[in-house]
Order: sequence, then structure tokens, then C-alpha cells
Amino acid sequence: MIRKIDGVLDRVKEPVSLFSIGQLGWVRGIRYDEERKKLSVFTNSLRRPKKCCTIMASLLVSGTMKSLTEELQKEFPDLSIEFV
Repeated sequence: MIRKIDGVLDRVKEPVSLFSIGQLGWVRGIRYDEERKKLSVFTNSLRRPKKCCTIMASLLVSGTMKSLTEELQKEFPDLSIEFV
């Protein structure tokens, strides 16, 4: 499971820098709840962008997190994904 999660964090790229989520440190940790069949993803808080860039930054973050969710669901189709 750890190898699969590491692979996902290496595959999912932030679209502007093309660095992986793992390289950027966006994910602080992932907890597996076997009883609830759920992965809880803990993210690091990101620096707040300037007001003029808030919308663009929010779109990049939400798009990247959507890609992360999709990749985790491909690797673990029986588990739900939750961002904490």
C-alpha cells in the first residue's frame, strides 16, 4: 500500500511547475481506515496567494487535488478518499 501511495504522489503533477505532489510536499500524510474502507489525505497548508491571483491559484490547487483523488481511486477502487 505504501508503495502504491508513493507512486501516486510521484505521478500527480502540479500543472504549472510540473513538479509532483510528492516533490512539492502538498501531502503531509495519508491514513488508512480499514474498518471504514477510507483513505484520509492530510494536506499541508499552502501559502495564500496575492488577491489578484487567488482564483487562478485556487483552480490549480483544486485541479491538482482532483487528479490526486482520481489516481488514488484508480489504485484503491474499493476505498473512499477524504481530504482533511
